[in-house]
Amino acid sequence: MNSANKNPICGGGAEYHIYQAAGHAELLAAREKVGALKVAEVAVTPAFALKAKYIIHTVGPKWNGGASGETLALENCYTGALEKAKELGCESIAFPLISSGVFKFPKDSALKIALKAIGEFLQTNEMDVQLVVFDRKSFEVSEDLYSDIHAYIDDNYVQDKYDDVHDYVRQRWDENRNDSWSNLNSERDCIKLDIEESIDKLCDKAKCLCAESLDDILAKPGETFCNKLFHLIHEKNLDDVDVYKKANLDRKHFSKIRSNVDYKPTKKTALALAIALRLNLDETADLIARAGFALSPSNTGDLIVKFFIEREKYDIWEINSMLFKFGQPSLGA
Repeated sequence: MNSANKNPICGGGAEYHIYQAAGHAELLAAREKVGALKVAEVAVTPAFALKAKYIIHTVGPKWNGGASGETLALENCYTGALEKAKELGCESIAFPLISSGVFKFPKDSALKIALKAIGEFLQTNEMDVQLVVFDRKSFEVSEDLYSDIHAYIDDNYVQDKYDDVHDYVRQRWDENRNDSWSNLNSERDCIKLDIEESIDKLCDKAKCLCAESLDDILAKPGETFCNKLFHLIHEKNLDDVDVYKKANLDRKHFSKIRSNVDYKPTKKTALALAIALRLNLDETADLIARAGFALSPSNTGDLIVKFFIEREKYDIWEINSMLFKFGQPSLGA
């Protein structure tokens, strides 16, 4: 997919490198046969020396403050190119982040529009769609959302949890150092009693566990990841297509899961399926634990996923865009 100039000329940026890789003279000659293009109009040429069958060209809009129809035009660039690829029988397509270079479209808006258009297309179509975004440092997201997630990570990171405990202890000491010793002793006795009761309960539980032999325990394993997954799909009255598309997975991948009860997913696949099923934190933890994974308080990617789950935000595209911003692997495919 080439973000092209209106006129049949080779511009800079990604377009220049596409021409160089395909063969400048051959591609330019083919582009000249197409002629001028309007914004969001698409055209097709051979890919020549590129490892692809076609190059789909479209003209992205220039940013003009956002009130001149740029958003719809940019969305039409993606939908038009995807429909053309479908018409050509393409199994895959790779996009640059259209208009985010010399046309000055804000990268956060450009990415949201791209993900929205691609996501909507994939709800009803099968295709491997890749979106290539260069220069992570210049990529921007909503400042409010970024700040919220940054604060959430700081608040939940394991080292900060330890610091919070120390701060609480110091604060508690300052507040109570002038209290009578009797009050402090009373509070201490209550805490001691709670601890003793907790220890007694743990001991009782340990005795019950010890009463079972290893063979007894192994004879009663819990549901596998796949069994639990398809139990949840049935329970929530969903179908396979709903789930794997919302999880950013393709049909072939999901078929492997469906056909193998002992399938072992990667963590990003397991989490993507939890998002698709709109599971809460406890349900998510239970599902991914069956694949041998856990949500770690010291893993940035896990904390970002927890942030969205706690707020019941299950848009895989929005989650992946934020994971990208923080340099974390995306969920799903």
